[in-house]
Amino acid sequence: MARYIAKNIVAAGLASRCTVALAYAIGRAEPVMVDVDAHGTGRYSGAVLERAVREVFDLTPAGMIRTLGLNRPIFAKYCNYGHFTHSDAPWEQVDCVPMLTTACVFAEKDAASG
Repeated sequence: MARYIAKNIVAAGLASRCTVALAYAIGRAEPVMVDVDAHGTGRYSGAVLERAVREVFDLTPAGMIRTLGLNRPIFAKYCNYGHFTHSDAPWEQVDCVPMLTTACVFAEKDAASG
């Protein structure tokens, strides 16, 4: 899921490099930490990017299963040569670009007014 998010951030032009980290606690569905590091290449601050990520992506376990289709038996073909080399894999898609861009604009406005 973190790769999927980072790829969408880069594809949206919100950063040219991006690392996303998610942390979870037992008994909590939402992540306790979302860290977006644009390595100094971001168009927005890390706080704005993190807020947009939380707004656009369902980061609960059920949301990740639904978003990436993890309950479908399609993963045997991704076992060879590493799972990051298959352009048709769900986590390699960049289908959240418009939503992320819009969420960043609103998150920045909220940050500026608050």
